Amino acid sequence: MELSSVIVTTGSSVAFFRLVNAGINRLHIPESACRNSWKWRNISTSFVHSFITAIWAVLCFFRHPQMAEDLIETYSVFSHALVSFSIGYFIYDFLDMVCNQKLSQSWELLFHHIVVITCFGLSVVSCRYVGFAVVALLVEINSVFLHLRQMLRMASMAAGTLYRVNSIINLGTYVVFRINTLAWMTRWLVLNRDNVPLLAYTLGSVGMAIMTVMNIILFCRLLRSDFLKSSTREAKKEKM
Repeated sequence: MELSSVIVTTGSSVAFFRLVNAGINRLHIPESACRNSWKWRNISTSFVHSFITAIWAVLCFFRHPQMAEDLIETYSVFSHALVSFSIGYFIYDFLDMVCNQKLSQSWELLFHHIVVITCFGLSVVSCRYVGFAVVALLVEINSVFLHLRQMLRMASMAAGTLYRVNSIINLGTYVVFRINTLAWMTRWLVLNRDNVPLLAYTLGSVGMAIMTVMNIILFCRLLRSDFLKSSTREAKKEKM
């Protein structure tokens, strides 16, 4: 793949998500979300990215199953375009947060985006580890429900059945597509240590170590917020 095609795909992706954000701004925003309309637009745009990417990542392995056997050298134009497309989203989201949110509130995500943009960027430019990047993007299956959870909370629908069902699916997909996928990627990297250059191995190891810590912290927050607190409230009601 030529560098020019990577730049065009990535640039088009940045422009696409800018248009998505502008389009969401024209749609009806729940009254309870109006006090922070930027966050509503940002999460809604992230939801669109997760929805597209989740389907795209699954199709990559469905259309090109050989990639699952060789995550280093084997890839397709379809999968290469997916990684370039996602780089564009992370660049867009990085700039959106820098311009509209305090650093103290967003530094974790900004650091996450820098790591992802760096790793994915090296992959699409070198045309190596594209399959590994697509595996990483399978976490977006969970992100669909994670972003939906945030949108329901902002729309004051956290007490409804939809929120409860989404919370269960969110936690289930979190374990399968975030924690398990990350564990599998770490194991793969260790087993293929001799086939991976030192720089790529170091970046991958550091990146996944950071992601592991962040994912465990977020999982504990989700579990406490959606299940442990609600259980505590129900127990108190029964005692009254």
